[in-house]
Amino acid sequence: MRNDRHSGLWQRCQRTVEGLALPSPFDAETFIGMLASARGRPIELIPVSARPHTPCGLLVTTDSADCILYTTDTTVLHQQHILLHEAAHVICGHHETAPAVSAAARLLLPNLPPSLVQRVLGRSVYSEPQEREAELVASLILTRARKQDRAAPAAPAGRDQQHSRVRRLFGAPEVRAPGCADD
Repeated sequence: MRNDRHSGLWQRCQRTVEGLALPSPFDAETFIGMLASARGRPIELIPVSARPHTPCGLLVTTDSADCILYTTDTTVLHQQHILLHEAAHVICGHHETAPAVSAAARLLLPNLPPSLVQRVLGRSVYSEPQEREAELVASLILTRARKQDRAAPAAPAGRDQQHSRVRRLFGAPEVRAPGCADD
């Protein structure tokens, strides 16, 4: 039974990702811009500093836009995965399914209207299956993007360009040799 459930999730996520248009070369911010255009609703990307015991990414839905908050105190690759994970919540429709406002929320936030509590909590807290689905969709998008980018013909890159790409991938600052002038 457990394998069937995981197999069903894998197949559903694979079909979802196969139906997505990906930019070439792949860039998470460009992809999210394409997603926003396709939906006819803006998605704002908001970089934030990491704080202890807080998530590294968050999707907040307002009346006028969806906002993805993501940690900048990490590698470029991790930032990309965070952005895609939060975008996956949008792709999978998780932002549309809001759980009922709990009695605890009403007790902790008695001065706020239940509709506001529902809107904020209901669109930023996901169930464990939704988190697994978003994580899998994000991973499948990255896998498909890498395959797509490897298959695309690329102009030959010089040694300095290759080093620069590797450094950006791991979030390292650009380093110039002493005495080298800027281009």
